[in-house]
Amino acid sequence: MDGFPILTTMMLVPLAGAILCLFTGGGAARGIALGATLATFALGVLLWANFDIGGAQWQFTERADLFAGFSYALGIDGIALLLIMLTVFLMPICILASWDAIQKRVGEYMAAFLFMEVLMIGTFAAQDIFLFYVFFEAGLIPMYLIIGVWGGDNRIYASYKFFLYTLLGSVLMLIAMFWMVAEAGTSDIPTLMQYPFEAGPQTWLWLAFFASFAVKIPMWPLHTWLPDAHVQAPTAGSVILAGVLLKLGGYGFLRFSLPMFPQASADFAWLVLALSMIAVVYTSLVALVQQDMKKLIAYSSVAHMAIVMVGLFAFNVQGLEGAMVLMLSHGLVSGALFLCVGVIYDRLHTREIARYGGLSVNMPYYAIFFLLFTMASIGLPGTSGFVGEFLALAGIYQLSTFAALVCTTGIILGAGYMLYLYRRVAFGAQTNEDAAAMPDISPREWTMMVPVAAAVLWMGVYPESFIAPMRADIAALDAQLAAAAPAGDADLAAGTPRSEIANAVVYEGEGDH
Repeated sequence: MDGFPILTTMMLVPLAGAILCLFTGGGAARGIALGATLATFALGVLLWANFDIGGAQWQFTERADLFAGFSYALGIDGIALLLIMLTVFLMPICILASWDAIQKRVGEYMAAFLFMEVLMIGTFAAQDIFLFYVFFEAGLIPMYLIIGVWGGDNRIYASYKFFLYTLLGSVLMLIAMFWMVAEAGTSDIPTLMQYPFEAGPQTWLWLAFFASFAVKIPMWPLHTWLPDAHVQAPTAGSVILAGVLLKLGGYGFLRFSLPMFPQASADFAWLVLALSMIAVVYTSLVALVQQDMKKLIAYSSVAHMAIVMVGLFAFNVQGLEGAMVLMLSHGLVSGALFLCVGVIYDRLHTREIARYGGLSVNMPYYAIFFLLFTMASIGLPGTSGFVGEFLALAGIYQLSTFAALVCTTGIILGAGYMLYLYRRVAFGAQTNEDAAAMPDISPREWTMMVPVAAAVLWMGVYPESFIAPMRADIAALDAQLAAAAPAGDADLAAGTPRSEIANAVVYEGEGDH
């Protein structure tokens, strides 16, 4: 792999496919999009196979200086590798999910998805802070079009809300980036991750980045755009929105907020944990009363991403690893749940839960897949959801018993709304003749479901294969955070760093002697 620009190639393949799709339509565009995403996935497998777990932190690096203060610089660590793999894995499934559902302006639709794949890979691979910003913000455009052109009846409102929420927060982040580059004298992300920004500026920089990443996750109370976007988006749009786009916020905290502003991250940990605890409980309760399947899963996404935030701000290895695994798991499971909704929506053209019931009778294979993904969402041992939630909760328990207790309550509520949803859709009497007459999943739908189900079980049974590539990067981040991290509940509230607690213990011990 020496000298081969694999990251650039992974972006050029879907870019070329997108351009071709714009000049074709119908079946040709579908075939081009599927071929391009499968080729990109094959390159992703090659990337993973050649990633040296014990090697340098930054691998497959590429660099070309474009003009003063801006470079085309790419490179990945284990964290970026896994998120790129999640992206390239889900994209062919999204194309298959759109195969029959999208009948108008097919070429433009497929091109929008391929452009979005280019931008998501670029976001995770960028090593120049301004290049990251370009990819990060440009990713809004294709999703805005997917919702606004191919969405539901209220698509214009949802697309504008999505665009404005996510764009406004990023303006502050851009201003902060200019200040950082002027201060550090470089726009190189790996260098900025090691730069010792002073405590005062850290506070304002952290808040500027928080304004952008908190909307992307999304955190409560900035989450209100998400249910509208999911409900109005086509099935594949919901899959990629929940599967990858929400992870851009979590990636931002891992790549910028925590390593670059460790003291400010510790100072504001109480804020993040408070908002996350409210989100876990509140959105779970809201999910319980939903009558639209997509809205229910959308609110569950907010609750799960809140547990991701709790893990990130646990300031220990277990929490950070749990947050990453949970992001990967949520990308698979939430995407799969939206696929399950899309399968029956394509048949009956309604997402209203009351219109279904007893589908395990006439759609037994569908019911099995839906059950697996429901259990993974709950966090059943043996599925991907268990590993991430367990590690994240184990991490936050070391920092705050109260936060761990509240988040565990949210998991119990999660079991309530997901099992309630499954019972109403798959079990019970078949009172609707049209639902009772629906055929079971087709060969195309088997092709969508089986890979995701296999990945969910693989991550649940052998999580080490996903943790190993990022273990060294998580350990390095934990070492950066150690000096600033709060030591427990009382110190969290007071903003006392863990290092000061350790020093106090040492001095007290010396006095006893």
